[in-house]
Amino acid sequence: MSGVQGVGRIERRFAALQAEGRGGLVTFVTAGDPNKAISREIILGLPKAGADLIELGMPFSDPMADGPSVQASSLRALANGASLRSTLALVRAFRAEDDNTPIILMGYYNPIYIYGVGAFLRDAKEAGIDGLIMVDLPPEEDAELCLPAIEAGIRWIRLATPTTDEARLPKVLKNASGFIYYVSILGITGTASVPEQATREAVAYLKSHTDLPIAVGFGIKTPEAAASISRNADAAVVGSAIVDRVLDGLDKNGLPGPGTAQHVLDFVRELADGVRRK
Repeated sequence: MSGVQGVGRIERRFAALQAEGRGGLVTFVTAGDPNKAISREIILGLPKAGADLIELGMPFSDPMADGPSVQASSLRALANGASLRSTLALVRAFRAEDDNTPIILMGYYNPIYIYGVGAFLRDAKEAGIDGLIMVDLPPEEDAELCLPAIEAGIRWIRLATPTTDEARLPKVLKNASGFIYYVSILGITGTASVPEQATREAVAYLKSHTDLPIAVGFGIKTPEAAASISRNADAAVVGSAIVDRVLDGLDKNGLPGPGTAQHVLDFVRELADGVRRK
């Protein structure tokens, strides 16, 4: 973790959650979905709806690890002019109103590579990005982006999976910061329900090897599931189920109705009520 100086928004938020005695809610939405205006309305509304941390998907044309819902959201965003630059502009607009809620960019290396690593890290830090989750950069590729991100003061959130064994785990934990994202099911996002007993055991195993908070994602679709996961992990991550609410708000021509953002935020409130339930 050399290069990451001091305590940032992510650390402060998890400390606050610990003080409250509850797990957090991490919400995933794709930047620019279904269009820039409604995406901005959704993202600005997430903290008041109860999101503790925000994962913001960087639209990409080939999101190979994502299921149909998130893939479709990425394509909708790109069709409406979203880009990495517009994603950072969205974060700047958010930071003008909220300087406390952590924002983590999640996605694939290609758009950052095209943007230029140095320029991206400079602009991301200036915009108010707190962390990165790169689906397609394993620890063996840390020199590409992980180490420069750490030097820039941006947290590098690593993915662990059910197949991360004792031989692999040290590599996963090396250079990790912010939190560990435990992928509770194998495969693509949004396609199965979380296996709760196995996930509890995995969280306990990870906690025995790291002091970083553990957030659990993939397969969490309901307030009840989010509540159950957040009782054992430090946070529950909900993505595809939220993105599906964006889709619900589109008409047969794929155009958003006037209540699209509110529909999404109402569901986030239900999720937030779940994780806050004692």
